[in-house]
Amino acid sequence: MALLRILEFPDPVLKEKARPLDGINPAIEKLIRDMTDTMYQAPGVGLAANQVGALKQVLVADVSSAEEARNTIVIVNPRIIELSDETETAEEGCLSVPEFRAEVERAVRIVVLGKDLQGEEVEITAEGFFARVLQHEIDHLHGTLYIDHIGKLKRQRYVRQRKKALAANKE
Repeated sequence: MALLRILEFPDPVLKEKARPLDGINPAIEKLIRDMTDTMYQAPGVGLAANQVGALKQVLVADVSSAEEARNTIVIVNPRIIELSDETETAEEGCLSVPEFRAEVERAVRIVVLGKDLQGEEVEITAEGFFARVLQHEIDHLHGTLYIDHIGKLKRQRYVRQRKKALAANKE
């Protein structure tokens, strides 16, 4: 098990777009295993490759409860092909945006197209919390953080607090 360092805001890699993968090879398989271990250790419910410094379109997620067996979902080159008109606002947090949570509006139901670990095309219909997690992680792959979806004043306040905290840690 190899744990990866999760990049934190304002690391510029988090704002970069990940590149699509042509296929799955042993290095990508290792990245996915390490991302999965890192997500569970954090603990989190999702992790995109660029959060660990790999600009590759890969995400892992698991929204099962603590009482359920792990159910890791891996999607390579994910893209949302359908969003419901119905939306819901709920609080989100992020492993890359420490010490901050905010209300974000997301589609209640989505359909995601991508590939699995065997390179086979998969279509996933997700609702509720699972849909929220997938939208959040796919945003990461496009260089978008959830704080990009909140009001300007809240975002500016967080940015100021984060920069202040980082400066204090350097002293």
